Amino acid sequence: MQWICILNYISYTLVTANAKMRIGNIRKAFHAIIMGPPGSGKGTVSGRIVRDFQIQHLSSGDLLRAEISRKSALGQEGKKYIETGKLVPDGLVIDLIVASLTKVPQSSPWLLDGFPRTMTQAKELSKKQHIDSVINLDVPFAIIKERLSSRWTHLPSGRVYNIGFNPPKVPGKDDITGEPLLQRDDDKPETVQKRLETYENQTAPLLEFYDAQGILHNYHGTKTDEIWPKVKEYLMNVLPQQCVSKKKESIRASG
Repeated sequence: MQWICILNYISYTLVTANAKMRIGNIRKAFHAIIMGPPGSGKGTVSGRIVRDFQIQHLSSGDLLRAEISRKSALGQEGKKYIETGKLVPDGLVIDLIVASLTKVPQSSPWLLDGFPRTMTQAKELSKKQHIDSVINLDVPFAIIKERLSSRWTHLPSGRVYNIGFNPPKVPGKDDITGEPLLQRDDDKPETVQKRLETYENQTAPLLEFYDAQGILHNYHGTKTDEIWPKVKEYLMNVLPQQCVSKKKESIRASG
């Protein structure tokens, strides 16, 4: 009888320890948001984070496109606004993001990109998920305007050239096909200026919101290769060692 009691006690202790370990792992899951104006290198930095750390990257744009491709109810609703050139309402975007985050294992770290964009979205997200860190890429607007205004695209393939540091072999022509390059409307100087002004007006309150919580981390620089080492050093210090990826898989940065 005594042995049975001892075995039961050991079993109970092990089960309790395992449960506490699982709860600990869940609570330690690192949840981060990456922010930065268009042309700040946010897509490249996000790609390097995924490459060097075992962290899931969730892009609001990619998620919405995936829902549209799946013809889900959320996707079809969002498509109506996109096709008419209207902004997708906060409520719809929030539902999309929250639904996607609930599919991520609770013990898995994630990096949210492109969301939140408004205070309504930020407050709703905070109610449903804990946020550990907001990584903000602070690149001078003058640098971004120069960078984007120098960008020319081969529309059929999506290949992008930059007159300043990655020019085509023949001016105005794609290196592979020889077809003409075009400047997207989004990359024209006047459009870039409006996009940056819109971004600044939208995100200033968000930065204040997260700064007040003590989770905002600003990284200033003019080049991605100048900013990335600082971001990487920070993540090396805050992420558990097991999150450091041993595989250096090449990935395609987007956004």
